[in-house]
Amino acid sequence: MGGVFGKSKKPVSRVTEQDKAVLQLKQQRDKIKQYQKRIEQSLEKDRQLAISCLNKGQRERAKLILRKKKYQENLLGTTDKELEALEKLTSDLEFAQVQQQVLDGLQVGNEALKKIHEILTIDEVERIMDETREGIEKQQEIDALISTGALTAEDEDSVAAELEALVASTLPAIDEDIDDKLPAVPTEEPELEKKKKKEKEPHQEERVALEA
Repeated sequence: MGGVFGKSKKPVSRVTEQDKAVLQLKQQRDKIKQYQKRIEQSLEKDRQLAISCLNKGQRERAKLILRKKKYQENLLGTTDKELEALEKLTSDLEFAQVQQQVLDGLQVGNEALKKIHEILTIDEVERIMDETREGIEKQQEIDALISTGALTAEDEDSVAAELEALVASTLPAIDEDIDDKLPAVPTEEPELEKKKKKEKEPHQEERVALEA
């Protein structure tokens, strides 16, 4: 039991064989560049050494050193060609990876599109379009009926008759409500008016006596 549960599945590596190949090519390219750098340094040293031998009168030794220098220059030219080939191969391989990714994306897209086409057949699309068209036409008819300008003369007469019927049925109730809310008209003379009349009566009697 412990051995079964103790084993864990190794994670799936995302590094492809193409990635490994590109990495190896770049490593070889770097090694060649390092080799070229060493040769260039050696060429400068051989040149200075040949000059030193000539100054000392060692002509044959200087010639031998220059032969070695020439051989290394030829090697440097060869490594330049190899380096160019490696860089081109690396670039082609990386571009091939990009193309592969594009093809994979197209494949996934095509499969998804096929599944959609399996769900939505031509008949299904036509059915949906017909239902949509019917819904739009029905809504347009409703909008036309709601619009006043779309009513016929007969419809207008019917609306006017219904309006008059509503007015006739609501007016009596409105009049009764108004009568109930209005204050009652007083039938007796207010006290203030009585008091004013009493104050005016003595003056009127005096005026009559003076006139007599």
